[in-house]
Amino acid sequence: MEAKKTPLYDEHVKLGGKVVDYAGWFLPVQYEGLVAEHEAVRNAAGLFDVSHMGEITVKGKDALAYVDYLMTNDITKIVDNQVIYTFMCMPNGGVVDDLLVYRFDNNDFYLVVNASNADKDFKWMLDQKGNFDVEITNISDSVGEVAIQGPLAQQILQKLTKTDLNKITFFTLDRNVDINGVECMVSRTGYTGEDGFEVYTTNEGIVKVWNDIMEAGKEEGIKPTGLGCRDTLRFEASLPLYGHEMSEEINPLEAGFKYFVKLDKEGDFIGKEALNKLWSDGLKRKLAGFEMIDRGIPREGYEIQKDGVTIGHVTTGYMSPTLKKNIGNALISTEFTELGTEVDIIIRNKPAKAKIVSKKFLKK
Repeated sequence: MEAKKTPLYDEHVKLGGKVVDYAGWFLPVQYEGLVAEHEAVRNAAGLFDVSHMGEITVKGKDALAYVDYLMTNDITKIVDNQVIYTFMCMPNGGVVDDLLVYRFDNNDFYLVVNASNADKDFKWMLDQKGNFDVEITNISDSVGEVAIQGPLAQQILQKLTKTDLNKITFFTLDRNVDINGVECMVSRTGYTGEDGFEVYTTNEGIVKVWNDIMEAGKEEGIKPTGLGCRDTLRFEASLPLYGHEMSEEINPLEAGFKYFVKLDKEGDFIGKEALNKLWSDGLKRKLAGFEMIDRGIPREGYEIQKDGVTIGHVTTGYMSPTLKKNIGNALISTEFTELGTEVDIIIRNKPAKAKIVSKKFLKK
């Protein structure tokens, strides 16, 4: 089956984007180049097409109880027009998906899920509905979305709206923002470690929004940005990627995200019992950061050894454009996760030395 096109596909082609099939979607991996786009986001602003992401609404009198039951984070703690990051787990603690939950009110929630998981998530949610009085709708195909990210993101977006963007604080939203004549929902969220906004509207409206933001940001040096730098940016900022740092086989505690798993929240949630036991018993493996001592770029899946014995594998590895170092994340036996521990990364069948460091590569 041919990959899908987002409403911005033609714009990517016009701008010279190198379009690839990513998780069933034609998306640009880069335009000018990964490093130039990465640095634009760190120093000015970049614009991402994230229309491939999935959106699922949950409405009804039991919406709050139902969403809280699905999620590891405490959904009862957020207020109207607030956003929260969370995991949706299986009974054994494996991750169905990581996602953002937007709360409009007690009876109305908007979930933004990974594109490749959208159909799986929707089915999972329907299967868990039970006696909850909710209406669950997958609206992914009708939503266009862009993310403007970087220290000058607000300065650029403010040119296009009368809404005071200062009032949209970190992880909050406004559903009624007029962006140069297009009605949008705007949240102060993102996936790069920089300040910025995610802008949602119709498939028809998102093309105008994209072009207007690109035009408005010329003076500030905005660049269209692709999947390549999205991955290096999120990785430097210690933001996980589903299928790499967590999955159905890697639970959120092993991935080092206990902060988003509220084992002590009042209500029950799917996976709570298993995750509680895993935490009480002590984790056998954990996600750790590492920095190469020897030459070589660590890639996903590379084996990690200690004294010739395999202790884990690389989940993400890059030459960091910001730090100018070869760094990575690895899922390894817990006993080897102490900072400073030396391990071997098997690169092209040869061991290359690395040392365990903090996963917080980007100090901001």
